Amino acid sequence: MSSVPAPRSAVGGFARGARTVAEGAAVVAGGLVIWQLLAVFADSSVVPGPWPVAKAFWGALDEGLATHTRVSAYRVVSAIALAVATAAPLGVILGTNARLFTISAPVIYLSYPVPKIVLLPILLLFLGLGDQTKIAMIAIILFFQILILVRDDVRSVRPELVLSVRSLGAGWFGLMRHVYIPASLPGLFSALRVSTGVAIAVLFFVESFGTREGLGYYILVESWGRLEYPEMYAGVVAMAMLGLSLYYVLDGMERRICRWTRVGQR
Repeated sequence: MSSVPAPRSAVGGFARGARTVAEGAAVVAGGLVIWQLLAVFADSSVVPGPWPVAKAFWGALDEGLATHTRVSAYRVVSAIALAVATAAPLGVILGTNARLFTISAPVIYLSYPVPKIVLLPILLLFLGLGDQTKIAMIAIILFFQILILVRDDVRSVRPELVLSVRSLGAGWFGLMRHVYIPASLPGLFSALRVSTGVAIAVLFFVESFGTREGLGYYILVESWGRLEYPEMYAGVVAMAMLGLSLYYVLDGMERRICRWTRVGQR
């Protein structure tokens, strides 16, 4: 009995996955080599090599690094969820309502370039030094990026598409479900991917004060403040892994939810 050949799509998907893993491994290996060379040329305890940092990383997991990572992950994920829950619906509303778009555009364009970090003292006065301030600060910074991309994606929907759906009897809810919300999702995920690095950077800043938990606190206070440089780099690695994990989670969600955007792609 002859075996049934595997579908071409499955074989191609496996090959692409294997190629991606191989390319990623090559990039990581190259980065480690460069890191080791820098450590050798620097010849200083300030620039330890990959192996001392790896040992410090695994040793620190049981000494609090895992807890700091969980706290940071909670803060940044909560901030992203808050930003999406507020900015995405508002972006859809502004994108579908020409009058609201005209009224809101000057306000958005004037407030968007303002560094949102200047609002931190105000948030501290109202919310205190707890998690609420840190989550709110990150969410505010992400809010405008999500709002603008979602709004512009909704406005780019072709009028004939809206008319064709209306001709089938769809009302406001039908248009939202079948036209505007699907149109906003690619922009939403693009904003989230771009915002991931920003969120991690802001997380590091807001965790540098008023807290005793989080990767920012671990890097600046528990490691750098005590001149424990391998532990400091271990914290940096943990923060990088957190950002990378968020990026791949968002990329996987987009691939699953927005499948129509990849039709015809190999």
